[in-house]
Amino acid sequence: MSFINVLISAVQPEVVQWRRHIHENPYLAYEEQPTADYVASVLTTMPAPLEIRRLTPNSVIADLRGGAGEGPIYALRADMDALPLQEESGEPFSSKRPGVMHACGHDAHTAMLLGAVKVLCQVKDKIRGTVRFIFQHAEEVIPSGAKQLVQLGVLEGVKMIFGLSVDVTKPSGTVFCKSGVMMGACNDFDIVIKGAGGHASQPELCTDPIVIAAEVVMGLQTIVSRRIGALKAPVLSVTTFHGGTGSYNVIPDTAHLRGTLRCLDRDVQALVPCLMEEIVAGIAKAHGAQHEISWLEPNIVTYNDPAAYEIVRNVAQRVIDGVSFVDLSTAMMGVADFAEYGSVVPGCLFWLGVGDSSRSSTSNHNYSSRYCMSETAMEGGVKMHVGLVAALSMSDGTFAG
Repeated sequence: MSFINVLISAVQPEVVQWRRHIHENPYLAYEEQPTADYVASVLTTMPAPLEIRRLTPNSVIADLRGGAGEGPIYALRADMDALPLQEESGEPFSSKRPGVMHACGHDAHTAMLLGAVKVLCQVKDKIRGTVRFIFQHAEEVIPSGAKQLVQLGVLEGVKMIFGLSVDVTKPSGTVFCKSGVMMGACNDFDIVIKGAGGHASQPELCTDPIVIAAEVVMGLQTIVSRRIGALKAPVLSVTTFHGGTGSYNVIPDTAHLRGTLRCLDRDVQALVPCLMEEIVAGIAKAHGAQHEISWLEPNIVTYNDPAAYEIVRNVAQRVIDGVSFVDLSTAMMGVADFAEYGSVVPGCLFWLGVGDSSRSSTSNHNYSSRYCMSETAMEGGVKMHVGLVAALSMSDGTFAG
């Protein structure tokens, strides 16, 4: 076993401890200052000096300057925010905060990156250049923490960036990645149909927004099936339909639709909102109603730079024992704000399987209140972080020594 692997194994008890503390004390997006304070306090105990900055109160940036001469800055990123869920995992270290839970692995992301910091601090004299560790807030919301940090200059001087996400539905110790488009873009929307309400026994005297909105829901699906080529088809889902106040005999004045558009193609992402406006406006006009469409700030496609992807693949396949690699054939429709980093500098987001074979696969998945991951799989995450730095910034590019 190499010296670095010895260090990685040695730090695992602390990685578990850090993860459990963060898991017990989760905070929602833009409320993570206690988590950021905890991370900053851990960073001050590392075995080599770090340049620690707080670009926002709820994020932490730490630079490790290597001792092997000048070189580029490479960045590693972990997110820290939790989800609005009541935990039902049954873990002894379950959330202490009602209605808030780490159910997407951000506690593990943070702990694994802290583990990598400690290992790399102990081999800093082998590192050329600088490693920047980004502990990011607000990955789960729009506007995202990544976008805010990019605007504040977190990538100044950075040559390449890498991010790791965990997935409890994938086998432990397996890395999943894809070159090019890795994850989708997201546009969330609200549609209001403004009709004219009245008594349900006399709909002919009304402009019924419920009927009109129902037609809109069906009409929007023709965009997917008839207006966009099948190979670039988006996902367009209406997720909320609300009208009225619960009365049995009153037709309301308005109906409200809410939903999301997911795309893997930037041109399609630009086109579909125009098509939606045409359809909604046409249906509303045909019934004598008015309409409004509003959009939240969009997420962009996550694009994995081919060169950065090759580095991830090489590290997972050739450098690290106990980690297998799966090259994904298709992109995911989910969204990741890591895209904001990749739009500025070359980057690669990859997934680490952390599945717990003792748990039911039907109830244990990301975003589940029963979320439960294999903590032993976190060693693979630390290995990947350290392996990327070794490949890019260490003289032998391996775990030798």
